[in-house]
Formats: sequence, C-alpha cells, structure tokens
Amino acid sequence: MALDPEVFEALLETIRRFVAERLRPREAEVAESDEIPGDLIAEMKALGLFGMSIPEQYGGLGLNMGEELRIAFELGRTSPAMRSTFGTNVGIGSQGLIMAGSDAQKAQWLPRIASGQIITSFALTEPDVGSDSAAVKTRAVRDGDVYRVTGTKRFITNADKASLFTVMARTGGEGAHGVSAFLVPADLAGVRIGAPERKMGQQGAHVCDVHLDDVPVPAANMLGAEGDGFKVAMRVLDRGRLHIAGVCVGVADRLIADCVAYATTRIQFGKPIAEHQLIQAMIADSKTEALAARALVLDVAARKDAGENVTMESAAAKYFASEMVGRVADRAVQIFGGAGYIADYGIERLYRDVRLFRIYEGTSQIQQIVIARETIRRGG
Repeated sequence: MALDPEVFEALLETIRRFVAERLRPREAEVAESDEIPGDLIAEMKALGLFGMSIPEQYGGLGLNMGEELRIAFELGRTSPAMRSTFGTNVGIGSQGLIMAGSDAQKAQWLPRIASGQIITSFALTEPDVGSDSAAVKTRAVRDGDVYRVTGTKRFITNADKASLFTVMARTGGEGAHGVSAFLVPADLAGVRIGAPERKMGQQGAHVCDVHLDDVPVPAANMLGAEGDGFKVAMRVLDRGRLHIAGVCVGVADRLIADCVAYATTRIQFGKPIAEHQLIQAMIADSKTEALAARALVLDVAARKDAGENVTMESAAAKYFASEMVGRVADRAVQIFGGAGYIADYGIERLYRDVRLFRIYEGTSQIQQIVIARETIRRGG
C-alpha cells in the first residue's frame, strides 16, 4: 500500500538532503576508516531507513516497491557502503521473515529490525557454494525441539554487526527441496563470526564468514515449512535484485552529474571539454543507458506492486542496471582523465565500488540464465 503522495514526497526530499548534506561529505572518511560513523547510523535510524520495506504495523515505513526504488535512486548518489548499513534490514535480511514468517516470528523480530535496534543478515553463500545455491552443505539435524546447525557461510554482508541471521541449511536430501530456512540469533552457542574481509571497494560495508558449530536453533525458528528454504531464498532475491538495480541507477546519475560538472569547467584546447564531441558522446551514451535502466526498474516495480510474478523481470533489471553502471563508471574515469585515477576526486572509488553490483545477489551470468529460463518457460 502506497504512502500518501505528499508524505512520501516530503520523505524523499528529506532523504535527498540527507544524502547531499550528511553522507556525501563524509565518503572519504568512511573509505579511509572502513567504518560508518555512529552519528550517521543514528540519523539513518531516525529517518526510518532501517524499516523502509517493513509493514507499518511492525513500526516500519511500509513502502511499496515503487516507493522503495525512488528512495534507492537517491541513496545511490552516495557511496554504496552507506546504503549497506541498513540494506540487509530493508532487503535480504528481513524479507524472508516478512514473506514466510509466522505471526509470532514477525512480532518478535520485525519491530526491532524496523527501528535498527538489531541488524539482520542473510547467510546463503558457502566456501564451495555460490551461484549453485541449491547445493548448500550446511546441515540442520532435528534434535527434539531444536535443529543442530553446522556449516560455514562465506561473504556474508553485515555479519559482524548482525543480531539475527536468515540461514539456509540442508534438512533433507540433495537439491533445492532439501534446503530449509532458519532464523538464527547471533548469540546462540556455536555461532562465530570471522574477521571482515579486505575488499576491492565499498569500504565501510563489511562481509565476513559465519561459522556454525552444532548451533541449537529452536524448531520454532524455521521459516515456512521444512524444505521451503530455497523457495524462500529465491523470492527474497527477486526483491533484492530489483532494489540493487535501483541503487545502480542512482549511482549512474551521480556519476553523470559529476562528469558534467567536471567537463564544463575543465579547459582543454581553449574550451571546456564538454564542448568536445567525443566527450559529449560518452555523456550521451551514459545518460541514455541510465534513463533506460530507470524506466525498466520502475516498470518492474509497478508489476511487482500489482502482484505479478517478476522473477524474470527482476533479473533483467539487475542485469541491465549493474552492467550499465559499470560502463558509466568506466566512462567517468575516462572523462576525468588523470584526475579520474586519483583518489581525491572520488571517481576511482566509485569505479571500484560499482564492480560488486555485477556479482552479488546473483552474478550477471546467473541473471542471464534466469532470464533465458523464464522466457523459455513462458513461451517467449
């Protein structure tokens, strides 16, 4: 259900100012320290950003997909690490609970997720399991009123800050139907979090290994029925992919604006480089692709809000938008020239940051497989 239009526009403008006045000026600080400052996190909580997608009855903003994406466009105008602070609460860390959780599970967890009191995380990937997510090896064995969960999860976003994990573990035989989903509190015995990984980009957004050693997870913490885990994970990723596509559009808009500002003031051969046609061609290509991605993302959001199955469309949006922003970032470095390679201008940082969009929540190649499979299934 959509917010009152005036209320939503006021929220959008507040977030736009927050990004411009509070987040962008501190991007270099975050990149250098690899941490999001506590005062910024407190402001994010006050704005309701941790509960954007959580229903109002549980203390969230209850945004529909179209509204969430318009917010994502604005959030994309700053370092992607800023959004990651609450990104798992908005997306993959909460959506399984919203989609498949019982009333008791929702009442227990969602209000604290919406407020940012607790951080959530989504634990699917393993050392030997990435794109083939139906092949998870983490085991969950029933033992009375608990499941004993053992395994290792890899590259888990916000793991070192999370109080609650959605963990995919094998309760049955091989394949997708043997996987179940569990809500695993981080303070259970046997849960151990590895050190944050050193990464190519997105400093300030941490990923870690999560080690599960005979963790006694209450049977009441299973999401949905036994064997529903893979289905839950795929539904979560449908929404998450669309959100990431929206962020990609926002980053592209930021990069294009930065390029225009630089190109109109940088003088070469006696005139601003913006007047040179080959520079104009790169700006034109970038703007055209960004507009196309925006249109695609908003169309898919409208379909999702109308209740349509958007598995193929979400994959297409994520595939196109993540590849698009990579090309825009590459052109941005080229337009800035030597300055684009220097850290002080921030362009090289965004160039590194956006590379991850083509990998997480399904690589571009996985999106291609999903798009082709769904297109064939639907008969073209």
